[in-house]
Amino acid sequence: MNRISLLVLLYVTSLFSVDIPTEHAELRSFGKSIELNSQIIQLSNAKQSVTSLVSGHLEKYFVEAGQSVKSGQKIALIESILVSKMTADFISLKKQIISLNENYDASKKLYDKGMLSTQALNNLGIEKNSMDSKIAALRSQLQTLGIQTKNLKKATGNFILYAHSSGKVSSLLQPLHTVIREDEALITIIKDQAFYVQSYLPLKYASVIKNGQKLSVDYNGRKIVTHVTQILPELDVKTQRIVILSSVDEKADDLFVNTFVSSTLYFKPTEKHVAVKKSALSFFNNEWVVFMPTEKEKHDDHEEHGEEKHDDHEEHEEEKHDDDEDEPSLPYEARVVEIITQDDEYAGVQGIELDEEYVSDKSYYVKSMMLKSSLGEHGH
Repeated sequence: MNRISLLVLLYVTSLFSVDIPTEHAELRSFGKSIELNSQIIQLSNAKQSVTSLVSGHLEKYFVEAGQSVKSGQKIALIESILVSKMTADFISLKKQIISLNENYDASKKLYDKGMLSTQALNNLGIEKNSMDSKIAALRSQLQTLGIQTKNLKKATGNFILYAHSSGKVSSLLQPLHTVIREDEALITIIKDQAFYVQSYLPLKYASVIKNGQKLSVDYNGRKIVTHVTQILPELDVKTQRIVILSSVDEKADDLFVNTFVSSTLYFKPTEKHVAVKKSALSFFNNEWVVFMPTEKEKHDDHEEHGEEKHDDHEEHEEEKHDDDEDEPSLPYEARVVEIITQDDEYAGVQGIELDEEYVSDKSYYVKSMMLKSSLGEHGH
């Protein structure tokens, strides 16, 4: 075996040490697609201002700008005279109602014995019901402020502001140790998953664009899958195109608003083709190819050769000598294909039969080996 053949054999051997995945060609449905210009945006309701429900003194922020927060997380501490008065009144009324209930129960016993008039008992009942209503109103107000009244034992002026939704803190609007008015915004939060892709579609596609259709975005070296959620009723004035919005459903913390991106809109599948994964396609000798394993046939040949060895030892020695002079065969062939259509993961092709086995990924290993083999043949 000459040096070139040995070199090729080494490449073949090294290839076996790499796990080359294979799959079988399948029949898949494809629809038309169109390339679009798009932009990352946020709708106006994506940014939420968190406001104080009471006036008071801003004592502390529990968060900072750029921090991710969850719904119900502490945002700020406000010292409020109003909250202090409300909690004090609630505690006082709770003590009064205890005394009033005891007085009413004692009066009811006197009434049952005929020692108290109906009017006097009714007046006590009205007073008790009025105090119950005041307590219920105060309890509701305090709970709205996030203050639990069940275990409230002493008056407090502390009012804690909580986040109403999950997201990222955009900005702190008020400096510490300032007086905050009721309904004044303290911070802004950009809601989680509030990013949208705004795309511009030619008018001729008006009859086929539907909500729910997939739009794949090329962003920062990766694919982000979105789905159309809104088709705006007015054309873009400058481009005279249909404006569509698609929601970014996956978690993507590195998106930046106003980024321009390229995207592909996929319409409803209408035709079927034999398909392979796009990762299987390789440009080889100026043609699109898919690498097909031939190792099974090679293995079968070896088994037949092994059977012949048992029949005639001298013939085996002669064939072994001949094999040494031949160059080793490659375990893969490059099958030229024609790409008919594609989506974001699969390509419909001609040149491969249904259920044929093909290299579905890492085709660059096979391509490298074939290039080395080709160079060896020319050198020989």
